Formats: sequence, structure tokens, C-alpha cells
Amino acid sequence: MSSGTVTWTCANGETVTAEVEHGMTLMEAAVRNDVPGIIAECGGAASCATCHVIMDDERADKVPPRSDIEDDMLDFAESERQPNSRLSCQLVMSRDLNGVRLIVPQGCR
Repeated sequence: MSSGTVTWTCANGETVTAEVEHGMTLMEAAVRNDVPGIIAECGGAASCATCHVIMDDERADKVPPRSDIEDDMLDFAESERQPNSRLSCQLVMSRDLNGVRLIVPQGCR
């Protein structure tokens, strides 16, 4: 299966970069790679907002728009939502996302 690179950056500047298989959610990849601040309490059901990330501008248009549920849940995220805020459980790794950089605004040590 194909894969691509994802880099998560915490508010404190710490970074985690990993190879992520196409078809895996970026929340699953963050949990597998122990990314600080990605809690994923609901396991990917878009019902907790503990996987909130901010996408880089150049890849934000490469993913489907937020669903109504995701949009509503972002209002409950620990950190204030931004124009490119997403729940990483709703982002699926693909060729278009290779090299994506995500900011993890909440809970970073």
C-alpha cells in the first residue's frame, strides 16, 4: 500500500513526522505515533474534538469540506478554531496530502 509523510507540530515547537499509509485517518496515525495533544477519546467518531488540528494552507483545499457534525464539534475543541481547523479523525491520508503539516494547538507539553 502507498504511504506519505505527515508532520505534526505542537504549540511548543515539538514536531513528530511519520510515514502514514494511504487510507488511514490522520488521527489514527497521530495516536500510533504518540503525537502529544491528540487524545482521540471517541476513537474517530467525530464526537469529542480531542483530535483538533490546523491544516497548512497549501493542503487545506485537498480534503473534502467539513461535515455539519465536524463543524459543530470544532466549537467544542479545547483550542479556538481557525479557518483551517479540522478534526484529524475526518482526514484520510492520500497522495494529495503527502507532506502535509498539521498544527496541534491543544495539550502539547
